[in-house]
Amino acid sequence: MRSLFRLSSLSILIASIVSLSAAESRPNILWIFSEDLSPYMGCYDDPINSGHTPVIDQFAADGVLFKRAMVTAPVCSASRSAIITGVMQTTTGTHQHRSSRTTDGVVVPEGLRIHLPPGIKTLPELMRDAGYFTFNSGKDDYNFHYNRGDLYSVGNEEDYLPGMNGWQGNHAKHNMSITEDTWNSRPDKAQPWFGQIEIKGGKANDRYTRRGEKLAANDVPIPPYFPDTPAHRSAWTMHYNAARGADVRVETILAQLAADGELDNTIVFFFSDHGNNQSLRHKQFCYEGGVHIPLMIKGNHPALQAGTVRSELINALDITATTMAFGGLELPDYLDGQNLFGADFEPVKYVVSARDRCDYTIDRIRTVRTDKFRYIRNFHPDRAMLQAQYRDKHKTVADLKRLHDAGELTPYQSAHWFGIRPHEELYDIAADPHQINNLASDAAHSATLKEHRRILNEWMVASNDQGQTAEDPAQLRSTFDLWKGLPIFRDADVNPEYDQFR
Repeated sequence: MRSLFRLSSLSILIASIVSLSAAESRPNILWIFSEDLSPYMGCYDDPINSGHTPVIDQFAADGVLFKRAMVTAPVCSASRSAIITGVMQTTTGTHQHRSSRTTDGVVVPEGLRIHLPPGIKTLPELMRDAGYFTFNSGKDDYNFHYNRGDLYSVGNEEDYLPGMNGWQGNHAKHNMSITEDTWNSRPDKAQPWFGQIEIKGGKANDRYTRRGEKLAANDVPIPPYFPDTPAHRSAWTMHYNAARGADVRVETILAQLAADGELDNTIVFFFSDHGNNQSLRHKQFCYEGGVHIPLMIKGNHPALQAGTVRSELINALDITATTMAFGGLELPDYLDGQNLFGADFEPVKYVVSARDRCDYTIDRIRTVRTDKFRYIRNFHPDRAMLQAQYRDKHKTVADLKRLHDAGELTPYQSAHWFGIRPHEELYDIAADPHQINNLASDAAHSATLKEHRRILNEWMVASNDQGQTAEDPAQLRSTFDLWKGLPIFRDADVNPEYDQFR
């Protein structure tokens, strides 16, 4: 019996040593998760910022650069809800922007709670289950009910206990309590960690640009879908400056990792939740500018060969699956993404993205990006592109309305912003990078149109697209209650779905 006990004890000791060795050998994983940032950088061959994003460009040169990564939603909460679960937001019912929220940021009442489907867990939960220390230095903004303490090892003040969504409430307090070196707060310094650091990216305006690096408004050509006004030039140029500012923020984070001795054992992802925040038609819309993001990964790992450039279409949900794979986790079978470096990786033929209600603006758009084309379907074509929205007080919107009333917009601009939208849009991306020449009615492209139409129809069924049914009245009422007291909502010609609550 004593021999058996000694043998059992020895087995436990060996298992413990093996387990400890495995934990120590696993890499740390950091997401530098930018807000609202398009790939206007030198490593993406942008001629304006070439030479002005040196840190990000070197990051790409030191690791793997993905040229054509697409998020599944052009707005933060829906995109982040998908990325943190690895499942399309329209499948989990988290597709309506800023859902499962209350007006004052308290715990969401049961009737307003959106729960993830049974069996689906967030990435941080799975990483914690696998022995990782986890943190999020920045916003969560997830459209489902959860206990933040289940996701993250630190930063779960009383304000963030059950039911909170991580963006509302005392967000500023949360940002102060978790800093860029949060990895140092783990009790066991041998424990591997998974962390998210939010940088403002496209929302940072000009705050972080290096001295002498700021572009002037006339330095950037304006796209043909905007009128040439000072407000539009300023907004458009500001995003190029924001990319330069993101470069400074990435430099700071990498320097902190190095100073703390963490860089050599950390795999770093750099990416954004969606595209350009400053300009209309990008954020919240399904053109390239809304869903095409920067994505690069570097670290001391055999898969991450320096100087690798990959040009295949990439679904941003691959970030989730790849993170799990680097952490040694078994990938759940419900994931919509795949390990970008797995032996069984297969390039996808298309990526689907979706826009649904954004703040109080009700819309439904689906898009299919294939190798050469972008197909867009508008389910509310009678609602103008410039229907009531949160930007209505911006100078760019005021300029559009003023010039439209004066008849001074180009025919395309007038029809695009104020006319009835086409039910279907089809663009040849290489030939028409601004996506202004709709080929949907071109007989020469009828076969291409039908193929993309088929892809979307089959995808909506196969993925159980929750946008096929109207939003739950209780959720819609909460949206109405959230916005009804603000002048921007009261003074706007908002959607008729809200009439039932007036």
